[in-house]
Amino acid sequence: MKIKATSLLACPVLMTPAVALAHTGVLADHTHTGFAAGLLHPLTGADHLAAMLAVGVWSALAVRPVWLAPLAFVGMLLAGALAAQAGLVLPGVEPMIAASLLVLGLLVAMRARLPRAAAVGLCGLFAFFHGAAHGAELGDGAAAWSALAGMVVATAALHASGIGLGRWVLARRQWLARFSGAAVALLGAALLLRLV
Repeated sequence: MKIKATSLLACPVLMTPAVALAHTGVLADHTHTGFAAGLLHPLTGADHLAAMLAVGVWSALAVRPVWLAPLAFVGMLLAGALAAQAGLVLPGVEPMIAASLLVLGLLVAMRARLPRAAAVGLCGLFAFFHGAAHGAELGDGAAAWSALAGMVVATAALHASGIGLGRWVLARRQWLARFSGAAVALLGAALLLRLV
């Protein structure tokens, strides 16, 4: 009975609607200062929430060792945020974030296994763009560092939650993994179409 209830709860989490996007329009429209703001930021946008969970779910289903892709994502998210803080302006941040959802959703839906280097490279590439979006929203000074620490902690926690979902729910319910992955991919496709 517990597995069925957990399965039902996993669907809405992985199919979060695109009503609370973290980035609409210009990236620097709002800033995040302080640990709590940084901690909450990945949880308040469907794009980031779905991507972070999808990395964890995909890792549980198809990446070995399971921590490899999430670690690459967290490391490159931090690198992207620091690069944006240093003044690097990347073109195509929003399309890459949307593409990350499309690709990660398809990887979950298909339980696709990639070579380690490809899994790390793909997650790292997407994470750098997610990090650049985060870094562009940080304020200055100690509050910015605190916010960045909060974002890194929240990202790692979301990956761990995704791994938990993947191991204990989606691995036992193949249809749910496909459905959830397809929902994330559809969110990514909708975001890409919105940008056109």
